[in-house]
Amino acid sequence: MTDREPVDVTKEQLTVLCVKPGEKPKRIEIESGLDALQRAVGGYIEAVYPYEDPVALIVNEEGKLNGLPLNRALRDEDNDIYDIVAGPFLIVGLGESNFTSLTPALMEKYKKLFHCPEAFIKMGECLTVIPMPEPQARKSTKDRGEAR
Repeated sequence: MTDREPVDVTKEQLTVLCVKPGEKPKRIEIESGLDALQRAVGGYIEAVYPYEDPVALIVNEEGKLNGLPLNRALRDEDNDIYDIVAGPFLIVGLGESNFTSLTPALMEKYKKLFHCPEAFIKMGECLTVIPMPEPQARKSTKDRGEAR
C-alpha cells in the first residue's frame, strides 16, 4: 500500500429521530461523529437524558440563548412541563460508551411521543403549550420550505 491509496474512513451511520419545530418527527440517517450531530442541531450539542429508556436527546446547547424557535415541551410523569427544547433535536440510542441507532421499538415510541408539533403562547408571565392542529403543522412546514 502506498501513501497515495485512499483509506476508507467512512463513519458509522446512525438511524435516529429528528424533531424540528413545527414538524412531525422524521427518521434520518446521520454520521455518528460530533460534526454531523452539531450540524443537525445547528450548534454545540448537549445530551439530555429525560427518559428511563436507553435514549438521549441531542439538543443545541445554546438554543434558548440564541433565540431558536421553541420546539417541544418535556414533561414529567404527572405530565407537568419542566423544560422546553429550543431548535431542532435528535433522539439517539445509548450504547455502552457512545450514541447508537434507535431500535425499531424506541423509534416508534418516540415518533408517537413527539408526533404532534406544539405551539407556545406567552400570556403575561405564563407560557401556554398547545398541540398544533394537523393542517397548521403541515402549513408551517410548507411555508418554511417556500421561504428558502
